[in-house]
Amino acid sequence: MTCMSNDIVVGIDGSDHAARALRWALDEAELRQCRVRAVLSWSYLGEADSPLGPGTTEEDAKAALDAAVANAAGDRAGLVDAVTVNDLAARGLLEQAQDAALVVVGSRGRGGLKGLMLGSVSRTVVERSPVPVVVVPHDR
Repeated sequence: MTCMSNDIVVGIDGSDHAARALRWALDEAELRQCRVRAVLSWSYLGEADSPLGPGTTEEDAKAALDAAVANAAGDRAGLVDAVTVNDLAARGLLEQAQDAALVVVGSRGRGGLKGLMLGSVSRTVVERSPVPVVVVPHDR
């Protein structure tokens, strides 16, 4: 089965969880013979749990996304289309999911009881996505 024009959308926030999700999405894209759309949502005001603080510009967001993709994808970076969205993380991913085949997000992976719960972005995407969602678990 091929994705045809439908991408696999993956949320990127600079974390190890997002890097793991990107690598999973790349493996799946190779099987489906489609592309990966790496999405980083950003805001001028900054966002909690984001390395991009207040005063972030679109250029800052693009540079952070390019670095995250290069770091996680390595020689497969050519399979990735990098997209920055000026919005809250969950809304930005859901917007990009509208024409996607699949959305991939990382889990927070806090372990123990907290590890049973998804992060707020992952949970929102799972609950509201118009397409299937894969939550890539953390390494133990």
